[in-house]
Amino acid sequence: MESSHNNVEEKVKIVLVDEFELDEAELSPDATLYDDLGLDSLDSVDLVVALEKAFNFKISREKDEETIRAIRTINDIYDFINAKQADI
Repeated sequence: MESSHNNVEEKVKIVLVDEFELDEAELSPDATLYDDLGLDSLDSVDLVVALEKAFNFKISREKDEETIRAIRTINDIYDFINAKQADI
């Protein structure tokens, strides 16, 4: 199971670096998306789309919206994706 968590972390880092031109060195699990990384609300929409493509699943507005709003850190993204993959 550990390797799947590492795979999630690597894919998330690739998405953040490629889509938002972030420095991988800044991508610690506790880095906040808005304060530390400088993303904004429009970036969060792009992030959802990029994660859907990278992990090949659909994020449901009705089912996932509250969870998505609670995402503040990179670790929150990891947790969300791991939970989403467990549901598939």
